[in-house]
Amino acid sequence: MKLLANPMFLRMAAVAFAALIAFVFGWVVIRRLKQGLQDEGRSADPATESFPLHTYHAVIQQLKQQKHELESLQQAERRRAKTTENISAAVLSNLSCGVVFFNTAGLVKQANSAARRILGLASPIGMNARELFRHTSVFDKSRGAVLNLADVIASAGRNAAGFRGDDTDYITPAGEARVLEITVSPVYAANAELLGSACLIDDDTQIAHLRRDQKLHGEISAEMALSLRNSVALISEYARNLAGNRDTAKSEQIANDIGCEAEHLQRTIGGFLLSAPGKAVSGVS
Repeated sequence: MKLLANPMFLRMAAVAFAALIAFVFGWVVIRRLKQGLQDEGRSADPATESFPLHTYHAVIQQLKQQKHELESLQQAERRRAKTTENISAAVLSNLSCGVVFFNTAGLVKQANSAARRILGLASPIGMNARELFRHTSVFDKSRGAVLNLADVIASAGRNAAGFRGDDTDYITPAGEARVLEITVSPVYAANAELLGSACLIDDDTQIAHLRRDQKLHGEISAEMALSLRNSVALISEYARNLAGNRDTAKSEQIANDIGCEAEHLQRTIGGFLLSAPGKAVSGVS
C-alpha cells in the first residue's frame, strides 16, 4: 500500500506500461507489414519475375549469332585475300619482264622469276636497293641528270615519286653485261596508304645489240657507198680510155684494171651482205 501511495513508484509504473504498449503495437505493425509483403510476393506474376532472365538469354543468343556471322565474314575475307594473292603471284610469275617490290624501308619483299633471271640472283628477298643494284646509274630525262638507281627507288618508297629511264648498263653478280630499261612506280594500298615502290625491269640487251649492229652497219654502208662511187667512177674512166685507145697492149692493160676493180667491187659488196644483221648470203665469192 505504501508503494501505491508513493508518487515515484506510480510514475515508474506508468512509464513501464507505456513502453510495453508501444512495443506490442510496433511488433503487431511489423508483423502485418511482413505478412503483406509475403502475400504480395506470392500473388506476383511468374512471367514478370522470369522476364529479366529471358531477356538475358535472348541477348546472349544474339551476341553468339553476331559473333558467328563476324567469324564467317572474316573467313570469307581471308579466302578472298588468299585468292587475290594467288592470282597476283600467278600473274607476276608469268610476266616476261621483271618485277621487284620494295617496302618503304627499301628492302625487297617480292621478286618474280623474270626479275631473278634478269638480275642474275637466286633470291633477292631481304636485300636493299643499294645491295641489289650496287653502282647502277640511270639517266633522268626530266632533269637531264644521271642518278643512282638505289636513290631513285628509295625516293619512290618515301615520297611516292615515279621514274622512267632510258636503257642503262647492268652487271650481274656473275659478271654478265646487260642493258636494262628501269621503271619505278609507287605502290598504294586500298586506303591510299603508301606501301613502297615497284621496280619494273625490261631486258633490252638483245635489242641494244641489234641497235648497235644496225648503227655499225649504217656506218659501214656509208663507207661502202663512198667506195662504190669511187670504184664506179674509176671503171667509167677506164671504159672511156679503153674506147678511145688504139694500142692493143694499152687496151689489154686497161681491161685488166677494169677486171681488178670489178673483183674489188664484188668483194666489197659480198662482205657487206655477209655482215648484214640477221642475214646470210650464200653463193657470194
